[in-house]
Formats: sequence, structure tokens, C-alpha cells
Amino acid sequence: QVQLVESGGGLVQAGGSLRLSCSASGRTFSSYHMGWFRQAPGKEREFVTAIRRGGISTYYADSVKGRFTISRDNAQNTVYLQMNSLKPEDTAVYYCAASLTTATVDSEYRYWGQGTQVTVSS
Repeated sequence: QVQLVESGGGLVQAGGSLRLSCSASGRTFSSYHMGWFRQAPGKEREFVTAIRRGGISTYYADSVKGRFTISRDNAQNTVYLQMNSLKPEDTAVYYCAASLTTATVDSEYRYWGQGTQVTVSS
């Protein structure tokens, strides 16, 4: 089992940047594919991005391609989400999640952090 704690959320103006971090403890971090998801008020949770356990392959939702970058540091047990050119529609609670099986199937993410709020003002 792995425990996940997100940090780095906050309030930013449109066009600004934020970097989220997700620190993991427990079983070997490098065994997990890692993902970021978000949930806006009144909306369902949605996939944002994912990175495979080796850190080479990454996946992005169309809405964030070219603006967000996922990365991981297996030595530090941390996954990052660099968010640039933020838009008001990026406002949401952002969650990191871990999967032992696959990076690309949402239902396979079994371990979740508590979330961090990102608010983008216009």
C-alpha cells in the first residue's frame, strides 16, 4: 500500500503557473504508475495526466496538452505536475493517484491523495 500527500495548490491569476507535488510513502514508489486527476465543483472527476513507473511514457488530457507537464523523481518518491498558462477552467481540486497495473485506465488507480485546491482567477 502507498500513502499519497499532495501540496502546492493555491490561488493564481489566469496565465500564471503552479507546480503541484505528490509525496508517496509505503511500498516502493517506483512500482507505481502515477496519475493526476481533478474535480471541479458540480462536475465529475476527470483524468489530467499520467506517467508510467519508469518515467518515460506520459499521457495527457487534450485540455491540458502543451500547458501541463508531469514528471517524477523515484529517488524522492515524488511526482510533480507543472501547470503553465493556467485558465479559470483549470480550477478544481487536484488529486494524485497510484496504480500498480496500468497508467491509462482510470479505474485501476487504487490509491489516492486527499487533494489540493487550485483556483485560477480571471
